Amino acid sequence: MNVLVVGGAGYIGSATSRALLEAGHNVTVFDNLDKGHRAAVPDGAELLIGDTANAEDLDLAFVSRSYDVVMDFAAFIEAGESMNLPARYFRNNTANALTLIEAMLRHDVGRLVFSSSAAVFGDPDEVPVVEESRPEPTNPYGESKLQVERMLAWVGSAHGLRWAALRYFNAAGAAGPDCGEDHDPESHLIPLVLGAALGRREAIRVYGTDYPTPDGTCVRDYVHVADLASAHLLAMDALSTRASARYNLGNGLGYSVREVVDCARRVTGRAVPVVESPRRPGDPAILVASSSAIRADYGWTPRHADLDSIVASAWEWHARHPDGYGD
Repeated sequence: MNVLVVGGAGYIGSATSRALLEAGHNVTVFDNLDKGHRAAVPDGAELLIGDTANAEDLDLAFVSRSYDVVMDFAAFIEAGESMNLPARYFRNNTANALTLIEAMLRHDVGRLVFSSSAAVFGDPDEVPVVEESRPEPTNPYGESKLQVERMLAWVGSAHGLRWAALRYFNAAGAAGPDCGEDHDPESHLIPLVLGAALGRREAIRVYGTDYPTPDGTCVRDYVHVADLASAHLLAMDALSTRASARYNLGNGLGYSVREVVDCARRVTGRAVPVVESPRRPGDPAILVASSSAIRADYGWTPRHADLDSIVASAWEWHARHPDGYGD
C-alpha cells in the first residue's frame, strides 16, 4: 500500500516507516523537522517537508501521489510543558490533527491510524487500564489527544472515515542500532538513565520514593518501539475490513523507577547515580496497560516484553550515537 506517515521523522514514526518498508509498502514521510530528524527517515522513504498547520502543504502532499492509509505521529509530547503552554498543545496536537483529517476527506483517503496516548486516562481508577476505563486527563497533553479521538468518532460517523487510535503507554527501546530515541529536551526515563550511564548527566532524578508501590517509586508499563510499529501495521491492515476502534498498547508488565535504574546498571555495567526528589504533581503511582483487546482483535503480541531487552536495545543506540542524530 501507499502510506503517508505524518511525523515520520520522529522516534516512533521513523521506526514504523522502517517496518512499513520492510513489509513491502511504499512510504512517504511528511514532517516539518521541528522535532524530527532528517537522518531518521529511512532509505527508501520519500521525505516531504511541510507542516500540518498548513492546509496547502497537506494538499501538495496528497496530490503528489494517492495514498491508501495515513498514519499520524505528529504531536508535541511533553506533559509537563503542556501544563505551562496549553494553547500550544491544543493548537499543534488537536487543531492541526483536524486540518489533516480535513485534507484526507478532500482527497478521499479513508483510513487513519492515529498516535494517541495513555495520558488520556490521567490517574486511572483501575489497573491494569482497559479501553473502557474512564478517560480523565490530568494535563493538556492528554486532553489534546483525547479531543482528537472524539473528533475521529464524529467525523468517522459522518463521512465513513475508518480509524484506529493506538494509546501508547511508555514507548522505549530502539528499532535498530541506528534508529533510536533523540528528543530535545529529553524527558523519558530510559534515555535519561542511559545518559547518566554515559556520563552525559551527573545523576538521574527519582521523583517520589513514598508511593504505594513495592519500592516506593512509580511503576510504568514499557513497550518496545518495534512492537508499537508492528501494531500500526496490523491496525492498517485491519481497517480494510474492521470497524474503527481504540486500543491500549503496553506489555501488561509494570516496572518501577528503581527497577529501570537497576536494569540499566546491569545492562551497561556502569554506575548510574541517583538523586531522590519530591513527587511531581499529577504522577500516578501505577500505570500499566491491559492490551488484551488488540491481542484478541489483531493478534498483536509484543516480541520484546522483558525490560532487559528493551534497555539493551536502547543502550546499543545511545552508546553508538551519544549525540543522537547529530543534527
